[in-house]
Amino acid sequence: MSSNSARRKIGAISIGNLGEIYDFTVFGFSVPFIAAHFFPSGSSTAAILSTFAVYAVAFVARPVGGIVFGYLMDRIGRVRVLSITIWLMALGTAAIGALPTYQQIGIAAPILLVLCRFAQGLAMGGEFTGSMIYIMESAPKGKRGSWVGIAFTFATLPLFLVTVILLGFQTITGREIYADWGWRIPFLIGGLIGIVGVQMRKNLEDPEEYKQAVRNAEFNDALRSVSRSARKSMLYVAMLMPVQAITAYLLLGFMYTFLVKQVGLDSKTALLANGAGIFVYSALGSVSGALSDRFGRKALLSAGSLWIALFAYLSIWLAANGSLFQVVLGQVALGIGIGLYGATCTVTSTELFPTHSRATSHAIAYQITVAILGGTTPLVCAWLVSALHSPLAPGWYVTGFAVLNFLLIQFLPETKDVDLHSSVEEPGAGEPTQILAESGRTGNA
Repeated sequence: MSSNSARRKIGAISIGNLGEIYDFTVFGFSVPFIAAHFFPSGSSTAAILSTFAVYAVAFVARPVGGIVFGYLMDRIGRVRVLSITIWLMALGTAAIGALPTYQQIGIAAPILLVLCRFAQGLAMGGEFTGSMIYIMESAPKGKRGSWVGIAFTFATLPLFLVTVILLGFQTITGREIYADWGWRIPFLIGGLIGIVGVQMRKNLEDPEEYKQAVRNAEFNDALRSVSRSARKSMLYVAMLMPVQAITAYLLLGFMYTFLVKQVGLDSKTALLANGAGIFVYSALGSVSGALSDRFGRKALLSAGSLWIALFAYLSIWLAANGSLFQVVLGQVALGIGIGLYGATCTVTSTELFPTHSRATSHAIAYQITVAILGGTTPLVCAWLVSALHSPLAPGWYVTGFAVLNFLLIQFLPETKDVDLHSSVEEPGAGEPTQILAESGRTGNA
């Protein structure tokens, strides 16, 4: 494959994914403003909790979208389905930017907000899984981690982009105008980014890896294949995902509101501090992926989860008690941990499954785990702070899962050189016990 073709594939998928994750993420950074317009209450805590509950609705929809769109990707092709998911996300996001408020239409406002978030969740359930599978299947052997790492960086770049856009609009409009109607602009921009992503993907073709599986008539019934050959691989994904889901959504969905409501920072300062951590998280994705091609997936997964176990509580302590410099340092520490872990976790979880049922199997395991643990993280952390009367309580929550994740990773197979047409439990890929025995050599080379 030529370098131009490689860049075009990574660019087209990444731009579309960038738009979708931007759309999905901007909601988390708009919680304080959405709470005031859609959940008026005498208690600001109640309004925030209600809005985080709506935030979690999208994660309920993600497994549904993952299963439906994942099955379709295995049956009718990767590219066709990725065109559907990007349209659905763009429309759901633009609609949030145009919704009337509770004061204007009453209870219909939060109901419509929930429906828009559900649409976003359906789209995201298929988009992230599908786009990363597309990149991984398109990559040359030995460079799958590097390719996915680059795509991961571009996919998570909007997480930082959101902070820049929000900061820019808050500066231009002023706090009062932004809180009144300016918060809608980033949602409307998200719809436009989605249209650009659709155009970028127009001329893409399915990966040769997928076409070969179709030619070999491997696609009988993806759902039946899931139950027959991928159950252990799905368990492996469920073991991989907790620390990524919880730490990522702690950084992306909780910390900004925490810095504003608990620490007392103004919104612009909180955006800058949180944005520093998000930038590091995004930038390290490509580094992590490349290193996993060199040293093995398990080495990077172990390093990332161990870092989070050591620094998660300290990061939140610095946010709650430190100077502004220490707050930023804490956010960066979180970003380093999840940056080391995230891209490698993504490529590993897709390599665990055979091509003929990869999208379906991965979507079920990945999206259900993210929905249960990731989607509820902001809500659980906000509840822990309120119930225990301690701003540090989320630190113990994250640390506990990171320690558990580090231990579970030691039982995972090494997938760096696995045959993509077989799962880790099928002939051709090696028995799990054999791979486990070899992973100590491969993962630590």
